[in-house]
Amino acid sequence: MTRGFYIGRFQPYHEGHHAMVDRIRENVDELVVGIGSADQSHTVRNPFTAGERIMMITKALAEFEMTTYAVPIEDLNRNSVWVSHVQSMSPRFEVAYSNNPLVVRLFEEADIEVRQSPMFHRDEFEGTEVRERMAVGDDWESLVPPTVAEVLAEIEGVERIQRITDTDANDAVGDGENPSE
Repeated sequence: MTRGFYIGRFQPYHEGHHAMVDRIRENVDELVVGIGSADQSHTVRNPFTAGERIMMITKALAEFEMTTYAVPIEDLNRNSVWVSHVQSMSPRFEVAYSNNPLVVRLFEEADIEVRQSPMFHRDEFEGTEVRERMAVGDDWESLVPPTVAEVLAEIEGVERIQRITDTDANDAVGDGENPSE
């Protein structure tokens, strides 16, 4: 049995993430989805809580016939020990999936196999694009799985983003590169 690991911030979980998981599931029996920056919420860059992202991911992945685990990973801001931090928060896994150069390097330095996959319509399916559309009232629903749109409606995600972007003074810190992103 092979268990994979896929990390992202999932702010929110969108169709690009969903396409990536669909590709990954062809190669693994189980998947751990690491929710990066789990300690961040209510900012323009990270508007949703770890719990809200767990709901989005769990509901979206229910359509796939595969065991998945959504695991919150708090930011550590110490790259040299980041992989061991991830491993301490996660079920054991054999292979990691990422296209982030820093994440790839950190996993490779820890002797963990890393597989990369072409991103799915990255120009359109990107968290920043989804959040920007939500902020200005443009169509964002077509960029996320229907179950994620339902979660965002339940948590009043659009309203939160619109309030945060109107008074954005709280997102000015923390612009350093983080492997969880």
